[in-house]
Amino acid sequence: MTATKNTRTRLVMGNWKMNGNLATNAELLAGLHLGQPDPAVELAVCVPFPYLAQASVALAGGHVSWGAQDVSAHAQGAYTGEVSASMLVDFGCRWVLVGHSERRSMHGESSQLVADKAVAALDGGLVPVVCVGETLTEQEAGQTNQVIAQQLAPVLALGTEALAKIVVAYEPVWAIGTGRSATPEQAQHVHAAIRASLAGAGSQQTRILYGGSVKASNAASLFAMNDIDGALVGGASLVAQEFLRIAAA
Repeated sequence: MTATKNTRTRLVMGNWKMNGNLATNAELLAGLHLGQPDPAVELAVCVPFPYLAQASVALAGGHVSWGAQDVSAHAQGAYTGEVSASMLVDFGCRWVLVGHSERRSMHGESSQLVADKAVAALDGGLVPVVCVGETLTEQEAGQTNQVIAQQLAPVLALGTEALAKIVVAYEPVWAIGTGRSATPEQAQHVHAAIRASLAGAGSQQTRILYGGSVKASNAASLFAMNDIDGALVGGASLVAQEFLRIAAA
């Protein structure tokens, strides 16, 4: 049985990607910190590694939590350029993205590696946000559900206990940073399939976010769908008031 929407707390998370500097971040973080909290919605931002300290200071004691955009599958050791889960926890991180489409395509990350990173995050005390999504070619070929099932398979294999602690984000690659967004009905169709897969693996309460050119003007219609529990927001998360308007939707 699919869990009813009101049993899953909404989550709106920003992904800054490789954007920002100390000055612009300070203004953005101050704007987020001053926003009016809604107890029904969790707010979070995933910032570049060098700015985790800045985020932890600026957001401390507020209603916005923070995280990172990637994590190593290893706990420690000779892995130059990698960042471990324990290092992220040192800066107060709660969340970490794993398997974003840009990591999969630009860095060749396999679905098994994504699952391994999710395990490392969980072991380190972080909540992994596992990203899945299809390309335009795959979508036009009618392969969306097949592609996402393949991407999710190693994560589902982690078992019920692990799945209860993660978040899944569906981001159609063709809608990321393009200005195009899946219609609410398209997104709901895929979210429902993901929900069924999670339920089949014993997890009824895993939150599923939608990402892909989410903005204040389309957020409410997306959030009205039964299986969309929030959003992973890209470009719009770089403007405090726009991000807060998305959360208010």
